[in-house]
Amino acid sequence: MENKKVLLGMSGGVDSSVSAILLQQKGYEVIGTTLELFAGSSCCNISTYIDAKNVCNQIGIPHFTYDYKNEFKKYVIDDFINCYSNCKTPNPCIECNKYMKFGIMYEKAKELGCKYIATGHYAKTEYSEKYKRWVLKKSKAGKKDQSYVLWNIPKKLIQYVLFPLAEYESKEEIRNIAKEHELKVANKPDSEDICFVPDGNYKKFLENNSNIKAKKGNIVNKKGQVLGTHTGLYNYTIGQRKGLGISYKVPLFVLGFNKEKNEVIVGEEQELYKKEIIVTDINLLLFDEIREEMEVTVKTRYSAKEAKATIIQEKDKIKVKFLEPQKALTPGQSAVFYLDDIVVGGGKII
Repeated sequence: MENKKVLLGMSGGVDSSVSAILLQQKGYEVIGTTLELFAGSSCCNISTYIDAKNVCNQIGIPHFTYDYKNEFKKYVIDDFINCYSNCKTPNPCIECNKYMKFGIMYEKAKELGCKYIATGHYAKTEYSEKYKRWVLKKSKAGKKDQSYVLWNIPKKLIQYVLFPLAEYESKEEIRNIAKEHELKVANKPDSEDICFVPDGNYKKFLENNSNIKAKKGNIVNKKGQVLGTHTGLYNYTIGQRKGLGISYKVPLFVLGFNKEKNEVIVGEEQELYKKEIIVTDINLLLFDEIREEMEVTVKTRYSAKEAKATIIQEKDKIKVKFLEPQKALTPGQSAVFYLDDIVVGGGKII
């Protein structure tokens, strides 16, 4: 008999709650789980656990919580701090997906005798006859599609991952399903911020949870001329215009950093544009390697539009050449490659 047991990650939100109902309707034996990752975070607090457990009780499935706070600190928080220490801008959701939701949670699923894991992400998995392998694809949710934050999941897992929301185009549809089933979470607002920085103040988080402290230094242009002072490198991001405290003949933007000299480097807007980047920490999902130059579209931030480019692999790095120059390409952020709606893979911008 086919194993239709699935472990569903539940955050207490409407997406994962409706995912439980949709899986049930398709005949899966669903077990709900909430991972305790960071005390007081927007996806790990008492109301989160209660909401998830109440939904499970309501639809008649078991629910378990597991404490993975130490692992979360090791794989996500420490990486977040390390990135800012090295003048990079991280995306912690990507690390969390790789190590926690599609790493540790999958191991827990196997322990519980589940063949599959599922989450409420807007993405899709399916077997591709063309490529003769399981692929990760965009969902039908347009701007809400979350395939960008899933590029780093282990390739071997794709065939065991279920995304019940893959075919839905809007959040309204999901909320309507929740209302039809009288779920109390039907109108629960989305959590948009970094889950462990629920107030959005990542600078305060860094100061309270790391050795990173405000250290003043110079704001300079590319020629090294001092134009002002900064309040600590971690307070600035590439492309930033506001809050520099400099009056100048033209608007100035953050171009980069000199960590050794504790300098923020600024320049004019056109200096923010680049046609080439190198990405490292690569994870290819569609191919085992990219031997020849390939035309793809590339997304360099979750909210960015895809841009046409060619990619070529050079050992453990990928060189990306854009057709048109791209603005504010930021070290630490992910570049994700697509062929139509299939995720080729991705890497971290250096």
